[in-house]
Amino acid sequence: LKKMLNILENFDLKGIGHNSSEYIRVVAEAMKQATADKDRHVGDPKFVDVPLEKLLSKDYAKSVSEKIRNGEKVAVERYGAEEPKQTTHVAVVDYDGNCVTMTHSLGMPSGVITDNLGFMYNGCMAVFDPRPNRAGSIAPGKSRFTSLAPTIISKEGEPFIVLGAPGGTQIAMGILQAVANVIDFDMTMLEAVSAPRFSATSNLIDVMNRIPSYVTNNLEGQGYQIAKSALSFGIAAVHGIRIRDGKLDGGADPGHDGVALRV
Repeated sequence: LKKMLNILENFDLKGIGHNSSEYIRVVAEAMKQATADKDRHVGDPKFVDVPLEKLLSKDYAKSVSEKIRNGEKVAVERYGAEEPKQTTHVAVVDYDGNCVTMTHSLGMPSGVITDNLGFMYNGCMAVFDPRPNRAGSIAPGKSRFTSLAPTIISKEGEPFIVLGAPGGTQIAMGILQAVANVIDFDMTMLEAVSAPRFSATSNLIDVMNRIPSYVTNNLEGQGYQIAKSALSFGIAAVHGIRIRDGKLDGGADPGHDGVALRV
């Protein structure tokens, strides 16, 4: 998520236009680059050297942004089955301004519970990269990587956006767009999580059906593969709170389970 934000800060997203073909192209390439770097480098640091300093550096992000600006495309193959749907996210801000954002996942739960323990075993072994000799490949004693990305963004040293999502590898992609919607397009949190989204974790760009066909047709004319969902909502289920001028506004993705509440 941070890498994608670093890349996109080199673009005038508001000037490009929300969910225009150029906006989707730019953001999709940032998503693809982040996915490619994750597949190549991210794994248990006890087993592999993860070059975080380089991957999260502003200079690296700027070099990637120049390639995107010049029309270069990152190649990312798609592997794996359908994402599991057993993840929960909670974002909370209390009266005193304390903030918590928490994502909990069982992956695809096993249905197995040990007597007297009271919790179900997860299926997150499936998160390992099935290809051998990769940073995320399975190995004895190795911890798997995670797509969970509970996020707090500060402004002038104070919490500004508290958000997160379930959604497997789509989590960061959904959060990224919600953050851009708030920061670059001055949306409320409900507007930010309700706006149509897209995702590019491979050479294929998945888009929700509320993104107009003339936009996706333009992208196809540039050589992009587009998969238009029959669904109006999707790409993670982003829930969050915006803190502005001492007031809170919350939003829960209307296409999924969840709600924004004041208690």
